[in-house]
Amino acid sequence: MNIYKKAISALFLFATLPLVSAAQLRITKEEYIDRYKAIAVAQMERYGIPASITMAQGLLESDAGNSWLSRESNNHFGIKCKTNWTGRKIYYDDDAKGECFRCYPSVEASYHDHAEFLDSQPRYDSLFAYSSTDYKSWARGLKAAGYATAPDYAQRLIRIIEENQLYLLDREDGMKRYDEARSLTSTDPLDWLPDQSTVERAAAADSGIDPDQYRVTINAHNGYNVYMTNGVHYVLAKENDTFENIGRRFRLSARNLRRFNDLRGKAQPVTGEVVYIERKKKRWEGNALVHTAREGETAYAVGQSYGIRTRSIERLNRLRPGEVIEKGRQVRIR
Repeated sequence: MNIYKKAISALFLFATLPLVSAAQLRITKEEYIDRYKAIAVAQMERYGIPASITMAQGLLESDAGNSWLSRESNNHFGIKCKTNWTGRKIYYDDDAKGECFRCYPSVEASYHDHAEFLDSQPRYDSLFAYSSTDYKSWARGLKAAGYATAPDYAQRLIRIIEENQLYLLDREDGMKRYDEARSLTSTDPLDWLPDQSTVERAAAADSGIDPDQYRVTINAHNGYNVYMTNGVHYVLAKENDTFENIGRRFRLSARNLRRFNDLRGKAQPVTGEVVYIERKKKRWEGNALVHTAREGETAYAVGQSYGIRTRSIERLNRLRPGEVIEKGRQVRIR
């Protein structure tokens, strides 16, 4: 009888091992970059697409290779089927229910198709006028050309590139530069602030500023990297994250998290979205006075970029709730 029980127990443990292993196989951003950076650099050398942009899109669109779509289809760039696609297909709820996405035999094939896709689509032609080291213009150009529907898509790409030093891959001997920089990174997240941070950088009173230059990595907590802008702490939402889940990690109510992020009702964050874990400020506390509006930005988007309350941005600039700000407009932030 004991032998029988032991045999059953052994079979149960063996059967559950794949489940345990699967839970432990989540890829980190660093592992993802190490796996695919050589492909991104190779595509840059062939097509002129910045390796940093390719890596940032891969990280964002696939949740560093951990999203369901990327695992099931090797589609790391969220490319939909389109009428000319003759390969395998997979269906997934995205902007609409049951949308058709391309399915690849390998991740490498996905990277190759991403480069071919940008190179062959006329709406992306203008991007190739930019240098392969000008990742900011590429990020904004991708958003303007309609690659993604998220209004802050360009800001997300730029943030990923700068937080992970992916811009090093765009330079000569990029992989070597990147590897050397990562090997020198301190385990103390505060050690690099004097060199990397531009928080409180002096700026001319009439100049526009870039919010992506004012983000600082502070620490990690319960699996989340914690960042700070304008003296306010925030995290980036993970795939399938909810305000309830984030709230439990930081001992905050979902209601308060929505209030901190100027949201109401049952709103939930999307993957990669900024989620403030404390109340945003009424004004920008740095030296600059204005922000130059980007394509498709609203008061909410500007407020999330700078850690400023949406209502404050609207009042300072006499904006209507939800109004899209004209590209290039100087938006007051204090």
